[in-house]
Order: sequence, then C-alpha cells, then structure tokens
Amino acid sequence: MNKKWIPLLALSACTALDMTAQTRYPATRKDEQTDDYFSHKISDPYRWLENDTARDTEAWVKEQNKVTQDYLSKIPFRSKIHARLTELWNYQRYGAPQKEGEWFIFSKNDGLQNQSVLYVKKGLNGTPEILLDPNKLSADGTVALQATGVSRHQKYFAYAVSASGSDWQEIYVMDFTTRKLISDKIEYVKFTSISWAGDDGFYYSGYDRPKDEKTKYSAKTEYQKVFYHKIGTPQSADKLIYEDKEHPLRYVGGGLTEDERFLVLSISEGTDGSEIKIMDMKNKGAGFITIVPGFSTNASVVDNVGDKLLLQTNSGAPNYKVVLLDPKNPGEAAWKTVIAEQKEPLEAISTGGGKLFASYLKDACTQVNQYTLDGKLEHKIELPGVGTASGFGSKKEDGFFFYTFTSFTYPATSFRYDIKTGKSTLYQKPDVKFDPAAYETKQVFYASKDGTRVPMFITCKKGLKLDGSNPTLLYAYGGFNINITPAFSVANMAFIENGGVYCVANLRGGGEYGENWHKGGMLEKKQNVFDDFIAAAEYLIKERYTSSGKLAIRGGSNGGLLVGACLTQRPDLFKVAIPQVGVLDMLRYHKFTVGWGWAVEYGSSDKEDQFNYLIKYSPLHNIKQGTCYPATLITTADHDDRVVPAHSFKFAATLQAAQGCENPTLIRIDSKAGHGAGKPTSKMIDEAADIWSFVFYNMGVQL
Repeated sequence: MNKKWIPLLALSACTALDMTAQTRYPATRKDEQTDDYFSHKISDPYRWLENDTARDTEAWVKEQNKVTQDYLSKIPFRSKIHARLTELWNYQRYGAPQKEGEWFIFSKNDGLQNQSVLYVKKGLNGTPEILLDPNKLSADGTVALQATGVSRHQKYFAYAVSASGSDWQEIYVMDFTTRKLISDKIEYVKFTSISWAGDDGFYYSGYDRPKDEKTKYSAKTEYQKVFYHKIGTPQSADKLIYEDKEHPLRYVGGGLTEDERFLVLSISEGTDGSEIKIMDMKNKGAGFITIVPGFSTNASVVDNVGDKLLLQTNSGAPNYKVVLLDPKNPGEAAWKTVIAEQKEPLEAISTGGGKLFASYLKDACTQVNQYTLDGKLEHKIELPGVGTASGFGSKKEDGFFFYTFTSFTYPATSFRYDIKTGKSTLYQKPDVKFDPAAYETKQVFYASKDGTRVPMFITCKKGLKLDGSNPTLLYAYGGFNINITPAFSVANMAFIENGGVYCVANLRGGGEYGENWHKGGMLEKKQNVFDDFIAAAEYLIKERYTSSGKLAIRGGSNGGLLVGACLTQRPDLFKVAIPQVGVLDMLRYHKFTVGWGWAVEYGSSDKEDQFNYLIKYSPLHNIKQGTCYPATLITTADHDDRVVPAHSFKFAATLQAAQGCENPTLIRIDSKAGHGAGKPTSKMIDEAADIWSFVFYNMGVQL
C-alpha cells in the first residue's frame, strides 16, 4: 500500500463549514402545479424539470453541475483520492471462460480500459485473439457490450450494444471465423437475450420504433414483442413470434432450450410474478400453450429432459423448488418434485454435463450443490470461502466449466470445476495493489424496529478500534427480490484503506431469505425496509463503530429511494447521504419509460389505498422546510432511461430550497451515462473520487 495514502483522521469541520457557507444554488423556478389525488392536493412546482429535452432544463442542469464541480474542486485531497483510485483500478481482470464447441470465450481488462475486451482461443492452451473490442466502438468508451450469443456451430456471433448507458440497444452479427461484421442489424431492443436456432437465426425481444426520437429516454415504453431474425435478411423481414395487443405493459422474453426442442416465453406484468408459455418445435402448428399461468408466482424453465420440462418455482414453496412437468398435462397437481424446497432459498438452478447445479443462499452467501437430473445429491461444492459464486453450468456434453468467486476483499477469481469429481481448482487470480490480509469481513445480526433479525456485513481494517470515531458507510438495496451478496469493489478499497468501515445490510424486500423476506418489504410493507436500514445505523452507533457525525448512507436505484426515504425520516442520524439514480417521486414514477413495471413492487398512486401509503414515505413529498438535512450528494445521468433523472432533479431542487442548515445539498449529473450498466472505467473513477471526497470532507476527515 502507498504509505503516503495512510490517513490522518484529523478534524477539519471548520473548513467544511466555511466552504459550504459560500455555496449558492441556482435559482430554480417554481410553477403553480397542483394535482388532486383522492381529494389530497399535492403541489409539484418543479414539474417542468421532467421535460429532459427543454432548454430551461438543460440550462438548470448546466448551472447545477457548475455549482457541484466548484464545490468538489475545492476539496484539498480530491486529486489524491482520484490518483489512488486510478492506481487501485489498474490491474488485469479476467472473466471466467465460456466454452463454445472447441472455443473458449472470455473477457479481459488490462486495468484502465474503459470497457473489457472479449477474447477467444481455440482450446484452453490456444493463443487468445480479440473477438470484439468495445473500446473501438466509441472514442470515449461509452458504448458497452450487453447480450451476446454464439450460434450452435460457431458460425456467427451476435451481440447487443448500448450507448451512453441507455437501456436501448442495437444487435449486430459477426462472422465468427473472420471476425467481420455482416450486414444484419437490429434496432430498438431492450431487456433482451439472443437465442440462436442453429446457425440460421435467433430470437430476441424488441419494440416498435419510438414515435418521437427526442423523448425516447423518458417516454413510457410499451408493447414488447418477440421476433425471429433470419440471418441475411433485413429487420423489416423479421418474423413476429409473439405479441399481446391487450396488455401493453408486459415484458416478454423468448429463448430455446439447449436442444432447441422447446421455445419458451417468459412473460411478466412487472418485476414480480410470471407466466410461462411454450411451443414444441416438433409441432409448431399447435402454437403456444401455457404451462404456468400468471402472475401469482415466480417460475422459470431450467431446461428440458426429453419431452418434459424442468421448472424452478415458488408455488407452494417460498424458498423455491425444482419440479418436472409434462407439457401435455402441465397442471400443478401433476408436477413431480425433483429438488424439494430447502431451509435456504434456491437462488439459481442451471444445467451442465447432464447434471443440475443448485445455488442456495445461507445468510446471503452462496452454497452450491450438484444433483443428478432426477434430484439425487452428488456433491456439496466446496467454495474458497464465505462469499458469492456464480457461473455454474455448461453444455450437456461438457465435463468441466469455469465459475467465479468473490467477496468484499476477495477480487473476482476464476476456478475450474470438474463435474465428475466435484473438485475446484484455481484457474486465474488477479494481482491487486493492496494486501487483502490486512482487512477482515464479519457478519453481524441486529434487531429491526419490529424485532426482525437482519444480517449485515462489516468490512474494515483488522484491529479496528470501536471508539465511535470511524468514518462509516452503510449501503443497502432492499427491494425487487434482489440479493445483495458479498462482492469485491475496487472503489470501496479507497474508503476502507483510509480507516473507513464499509457495511452492507441485507434488508427485507430482497430475496436473501426467500419470498417471505421479499414480501415483508414490498407494497404496504415498504416501511419495513427503511426501518431495517435505520436500525442498522443505530446498531453501528450503539456498538461504537461510528457516530452520527461519521456515518454516511448510500444506495442506487431502489437503493436511492431507500436513502432518500431515510434521510427525510431520520435526518439527525446521518452526516452524509448519497442517493444515486434514485426513485424519489413515488407518485409519478410509473409515468416514465419502464417505471410502470415497478407497480407490483411499490403500488401505484392511481389506486387510493396505495396512494395512502406511498405519500407517507415518498422522499420528494416528505422534505420539510427548515429541517437540517445531512450533507447530500445526489447523482444521476442524462441518459438514464431506467429511473429518469427527473426524480433526482426535482428532489435536488426541493431539498436545496428546504435545507435548514449549512450542510451542502448538491446534485452531480453525468453526461453520456445512464443507470450504471456499461459505465466506462474513466467515469467510474471520476464518480468514485467525487463521492469519497464529499464523504470524507463532510465528516471532517482530512486525508
């Protein structure tokens, strides 16, 4: 470790107050805009900021960014943090190889490349060749690789790319042997996979061309369809496989089973609940049949075993199970249990080498079992430690595959797994520029407001003194059945190595303990999530890890909602708040892009009973004039078409007008960036440097 980076935890509160006292925010126009929600008059004076293409909005963004950058530029150690982050980030990173015929495909980043490069080699000992370098697709690294697919006999390679962080993607096709693009190009796709039918063509999910190109990053997205594209033909000739004209607000994805026997449609009305239809490709004339009606359960087809299907489902099993069903008699009464529900939730199930690989969560950490196709346990796979393992599975004929393991101070490392013996061997380990042995992670459990036992990971230097003086950051998500499991973040090391305590709480709303845990933090029970987070902060203070004056909270997307709700409910508890790309206007979120899909998780202000609980915690609507709020740095991006930046714009304007003390309330609006996926390395370093500078400075820590 660079000895010059060892911090002096000296107080500099006076300096911070002097600087924030000079902060002057741009004047933000207020309009007379009031809405009536079931006889409740709700003012929305900054509605005009929802128009992301308007000149006055663009001017506001420019002025806000100037104020924010002026503030950040005056932090004396910002450049030091940026330099150390650049140093930490600069190490070679490899993705686990994926076998395609006699070829192995893997990703590699030399260290500071904006996007990882995709390589291919013939056999494990072959010479790596570049298959696709996304860095050459744009001058600034803002075009990112998304879905990929190799045709059955490795004749073609199809890939989707997105620009500037947008969810909108385009699909291109390359001759796998020559590495040259062919003329095929697919536009206006989102949330798609690429599922090849032999070497002839592939299935994908797409939308009609937006009515107005200018508003495609904010307008509601409707009528997703499944198409089949035949190689060598224009997109206009693509065959429409499935559409639902009566339900515009449904997602639909299509893909073939490994042997191409069945075409499977996964349909959802939002982010929870699914319906599954299948077509037997031996009898296409029969069309699609429904094997799992929607949308009261979550289910997915794992693969087929001959003319039957393996299904992962939580029907009657909140922690999920695996069943075998006959499409000719798909009713639940005829299902045959293959892997029964366990005490731990079944996070994922996959196939490889004629086996099943079941990934379970034990207190938010991965455990993996290998089963036969009829459910006989063969191996409990020994992992390198407590953390997160992913990538289990391969083709039926394979005898081995590669998976990845990671934890908070354990960078993503590749292991080779032998299916017959059940043994793992190290394949590729990165050489990082810090000493992992100097740090430790422990898991604690604390009681939430209602007594619920909640787990939390705490990562810090070994030998940390519990004297209440440690800079601490609390991170969480708490929603959409998403599991927050241990993972390495190079950005976080710049905080931890400077005496920071990094904490991750596994709140209700996630899926760490199955569907019951998820349901305990959704819809009318969403307040449980905020209570869990607040209780985590109180635990850290009680146990002397930190104090309110040294505690920061951070979260993105649904986690941005979490931070926004908690900073408005308990502004006294935190010194710094970082809500990132957050859902902050709970009354109007469903009116933009794909926000309608979250109504199954949050509820909708269009319904009176749901409005009544949404208004109680909606961050935008619970800011109170004259309250002293934590030092807040809101982050968003101009191309975020998942959670549109209007959420953050309106929240920032409202918070700036209401702030009752000298704590800064700033907004950082990135350009040519989106919700987060595919963000280039240079932008990630810049953002991390700004966030850690803001956090340390407002805690009064001098580096």
